[in-house]
This record gives sequence, structure tokens and C-alpha cells, in this order.
Amino acid sequence: MPETGKWQVRWQSAERSARAATRAAVRSVQTAVDATRQTWQATPRQTQQTWRLTAVSAATGLAVAIVAVAASGPWDSGQRTAERAEAAEMDGASGEHHAPEARPAPSAPPVLPALGGRVPGAAGRGAAPAPTDAGLADALAPLLKDPALGPLRTASVLDVAAGREVFGEGQGKAATPASTVKLATAVAALSALGPDHRIDTTVVLTGKNRLVLVGGGDPTLTARAPRHGAEEQPANLRTLADATARALKKRHLTKISLGYDTAAYSGPVQHPIGPNENIAPVTALMTDEARLDDSEHGTAPRDADPSHTAARTFADLLHDRGITVDGDPEGAKAPKKAARIAAVHSLPLSALVERMLTYSDNDIAEALARQTALASRQPASFAGAGKAVRTALQREHLPLSGAVFEDGSGLDRDDKVTAGLLSRLLLHASSPDHPALRPVVTGLPVAAFTGTLSNRYRGQSAGAGAVRAKTGTLTGVNTLAGTVVDADGRLLTFSFMTTGTTDPQGAQNALDKLASAVANCGCR
Repeated sequence: MPETGKWQVRWQSAERSARAATRAAVRSVQTAVDATRQTWQATPRQTQQTWRLTAVSAATGLAVAIVAVAASGPWDSGQRTAERAEAAEMDGASGEHHAPEARPAPSAPPVLPALGGRVPGAAGRGAAPAPTDAGLADALAPLLKDPALGPLRTASVLDVAAGREVFGEGQGKAATPASTVKLATAVAALSALGPDHRIDTTVVLTGKNRLVLVGGGDPTLTARAPRHGAEEQPANLRTLADATARALKKRHLTKISLGYDTAAYSGPVQHPIGPNENIAPVTALMTDEARLDDSEHGTAPRDADPSHTAARTFADLLHDRGITVDGDPEGAKAPKKAARIAAVHSLPLSALVERMLTYSDNDIAEALARQTALASRQPASFAGAGKAVRTALQREHLPLSGAVFEDGSGLDRDDKVTAGLLSRLLLHASSPDHPALRPVVTGLPVAAFTGTLSNRYRGQSAGAGAVRAKTGTLTGVNTLAGTVVDADGRLLTFSFMTTGTTDPQGAQNALDKLASAVANCGCR
């Protein structure tokens, strides 16, 4: 090939240049080492010890960082690949309707000042400068005049570090909260039961060959095959059938009769709004929230008798495992001292609260209100649950003037709370003095990214990613309550409520602008 000779000459020349550069670098390093050795020998012993300690500390810190990164991996471009995959799965399985047209990915501006950018002389949780009442009023008062809002419009903004209200308008007026009442349900349940509480579904032996399936009120009990890759799985009726079949075969029982017990709950099972795709009949035994489709969130057609359906499904699962169930399952009351032969446990209450708030899950909300009633020794009915929620919040010294809790989900228009209560609930949950309530904050949807806010704030860069809030919507009612870090890095809680709206989309946008204004505010 004609170019080979030239290529070899160039390569040899490059080799000679590289060797010369290497020798020069080695001589430079050796000179630096000699100079460093001389400086070290001339340095006082105390200074040498300080340098040693600094070097050891730096090496230790580097090792700890390497271990931390390795333990939390795998990483891909700064994001855990497992989390990214889970986020993609959630977006596709949320049961919500997304616009078909392609959109640019939402982006969020920085919500904290540069590292090390604390105010001189400040320290701790209140290091960022606090907004002033007048500054926030200048930013929010004009937005509250938006004609898209209804005749009743109230607001409350609290500074978390200072624990005080920095803006309020009609904050003491009680109004219909819609789904933001779930914040009250969440705080009440967590304070009454604790974040680690789990709800049991059990099987008891009440006679020689008689079983009773006892519902404990877990609305997330599923009869579907376990989802592969999920870190935490809800309680599964298949798992319960496995354990039951093993226990029966140890007793040499292969033919039984089956009853089902829903006595944990009392009162009417139908929500006052009547049969509705937003909520199933409220009963202590159901699977997959009594959904008649494959959805996991959002509206869906519901089974009219979820307890009986769950028991029949359980009977079929037992049959698949070699146990014959004689006849159709019937309602029954399990004796208190009946022998438990199998049980499954729900996810911890913390996880149930997060799911309830992220997806505004009405079935979980009503279940948690009734669990609060059971913990308070109240009847697990709509009335008993409302009383128990109020009692739990009273114990937390929250402002309940004008508050009415007719249900746990907010579907009942007779529910009433104030904007001041909603912002105080979030302040309470954000406080380091109440770590058990933290799921209330972590479960809030993120603007433009997750849950019921995934399709909102698309054109509001100040709010996207910065606002975390619970939504509330009924005909003529729009509410929004959550947390936000303002432009100066100050954590605030807020609630905005309006009633009498005639343009749902316009009212929703107006509330979003209010929250975005708080995020964009360095209001001093």
C-alpha cells in the first residue's frame, strides 16, 4: 500500500516524542517529590500531625462516598435505573388519561440557592430568608381576584421553620374541601395507629371442616398475580390460599365449607353519593378495590357485592390447590377464639397513606378512616369514622373550628374544613417533632410529574417539580393544599380553596398559578 511508509515514519516520530515527554514528566515529578521531602523535614512536628490527620480524613471520606454510591447503584447518568423504570411503569399504569400528542418533558428550575449560599449569620432549618407578610400579599392577593375562581375563595400560607402564618385570606372560613380532606384522614390514621401498622386478612377454623375468611378492612388486598420487580407487594389472596391449603392438608382436610366475615365494619356500605365509579361499597373484605377492569387507579366500574366476590375467588383458589369447597360461600361471624390457620398482612400504613394521597384513592381513604375508628373504639361506620378522625386531630391540637367530617375521602359535599386547618395539617406533618406523619408529605403528588398533578403545571416552570400538593375537585369546588420551597429556599405550606366555580379548568389553572407564585417568590 503506497501510504504505509509515511504512516510508519509518522508513528516512529510520535513514539520518540512520547518517550521524550515521559522522561521530562518523570524528572518533573522527581524534582517535586524531592522538594516536598525537604519541606516536610523542615516542618514542625505539630504541623506534620495536622497534615497527617487531614490526609487520613480525606481518604476516609472518599472511601465512604465510594461505598455509598456502590450501595445505592446501579446508576445511569445520575439516576438510579430501577427508580427510572419504576417511574415509567407508574406513569403507564396510573389509570389516568394522558394527552396523545407528544410534549416536551417537563422541567423544573432549581428550588434551592447555590450550595453554601446561606444567609450570613443564619443556620439550621430557618437558614433561608423568610418571606414577609407584605411580600406574599403583593404576590398572591391579585391572583385571588381571578374571575375563574368562585365567590368563596380562601387561602393560607405558613412558614414551616417559623411555624407561623405569613399570608391568609378568609383562612378561618369553613368550605367544602373535596379530596383535600384526605390530608385530615391521613394525619388522623397515622397519629392513631402509627406508620408501621398493617391490616390483617385471616382464615380461621370454626369447626371440624368449616373455614371463615375474615376481612380486616384492607382495600389493597389483591387476587391478581404478583407484579414482578415491585419492591413491596400488597397482601395477596393467592398467598392466603397457599397458606390455608398447607394448613388444611396437615390436618388431613381436603373438603370444607367456607364462610366470610365482614363484621369489622358497621353501618351502610354504600357511600352517600350512591353507586359510583369513584368508590366501591365500603366493606371490610374486598379484592382489588372491587374493580371490574384491570385498572389500579382512577375511576372504574365496581362490583356491587365485593365481599361475596372475594370469598368466591378464594374458594376457587383453594380448589386449584386441592381443597374442595362445599357449596357457595356465605356470610358468617367468626368466633373470637377461633383458631387462626393463615393470614396475610397489608403494606404498612405509611405506604397506604402515600398511595391514597398520590392517586387520591377514595377506597383507601374510607378504609383508613374506619381503621382510625377501630383504634379509637368507635363504630367503623361513616359516622364513627368521622368522629374518630375529629378526635384524633383534637389530640394533635389542630384548629377544628367549623370542621365537619362526613366521610374520609371528600366525596361528600357536606364535609367542611378551613384553609387554615389544611395548611396546619401540612405544617404538623412537616415538623421534625412528628416523624410518624412524614408519609403525608412524601405522598403528595409532584407538579407535572406524579399522581393527580402529572398533567398539571405543564406551562408553569416555576411550579413544575417544586409544588407538591393534594388536589380536590367536585362540581363547583376546587382546592389545592401542599408544600413548596420558595425561590430563597424557604419551605412553606399552603392551601387555596374556592367554591361556586363554573369553569373547572379555569379554576384549576388559577389555583396552580397561586402555588407557582409561592414557588417563584422571594417575597421580602
